[in-house]
Amino acid sequence: KFLLMSNFVMAETIPTKYKILKQSNDCIKNSQTKVCKKLVSEIEKLQLIVFDQNNFKCQSSLLGLQSEIIETSFLKNFSNKRNSFMIPYVIKNC
Repeated sequence: KFLLMSNFVMAETIPTKYKILKQSNDCIKNSQTKVCKKLVSEIEKLQLIVFDQNNFKCQSSLLGLQSEIIETSFLKNFSNKRNSFMIPYVIKNC
């Protein structure tokens, strides 16, 4: 698990890559809005961590995954996607 330090007072646990990928796949296939909203926020936190590590390929892949989740979960009328295009890139680059 990744750890994000906030003001050196409290730490927030970020889910493992496996958990993020599984939840992302579930969101893209089932569009559970509440779960997907939380996941978008968790991916954002992870993006900040990999940015600080100068891992820009991973950050870009996470951003793409986040975009897919937003598109399939919140713009249901505009998308008929059922499989993620970005998950393989997150696996490869992160």
